[in-house]
Amino acid sequence: MNFDDYPILIAQEGPLKGERWTLDHTLVLGRDATCDLTIPDRKVSRYHARLTPTSDGVLLEDMGSKNGTFCNGDALNAALLLQDGDLVQIAVTQTFMFLVSDATMPLTENNIRLGRLMIDLRSRRVLVDQQQVTPPLSAQQFRLLWRLYEEQGDVVPRPNLVAAVWGEDEALGVSDQALDALIRRLRDKLAGYDPGHQYIVTVRGHGIRLDNPIE
Repeated sequence: MNFDDYPILIAQEGPLKGERWTLDHTLVLGRDATCDLTIPDRKVSRYHARLTPTSDGVLLEDMGSKNGTFCNGDALNAALLLQDGDLVQIAVTQTFMFLVSDATMPLTENNIRLGRLMIDLRSRRVLVDQQQVTPPLSAQQFRLLWRLYEEQGDVVPRPNLVAAVWGEDEALGVSDQALDALIRRLRDKLAGYDPGHQYIVTVRGHGIRLDNPIE
């Protein structure tokens, strides 16, 4: 398997923010120095949670921690198979984003471009008017925004956006309403950081473009 095809874990908010791990083997997360992924905080149990790659996907388990393991805000009461874009939280200390693969988003030398909206592809951070968007965008929102960001203001046809977000195989089953709803949610998220500017512009009869002022 290509290295970029393995699932990955990206640290969001917390002491490990910006770091990333390839899930090609089991990872034990906890405070103890012998853990595969050490989180230096007293709220984290010595051996807190475990991530195990299986033939069905990556399994998340809590290891009897004191302050809990959470997935998308819900406390983990049993082992759970992670889905692309899930947010994993260890106690109240560290949040991670789980991604099925990096293969659809190759790393480039120009992860961050100048503009009022900036994206760091490695950590999947999005900054609007110098403010980091939190909580992070969902996996679908991020893929949509990145596809527009790549075009640097050019109009992207709607079918191209659907393919970028849902994949070529699933694109035929995606309705216009589903894309519109995703665009609306992303617009609303960005507007919370820069209400005076609309970044995602609909060009009727042509598609969608990103209006990202250079400042």
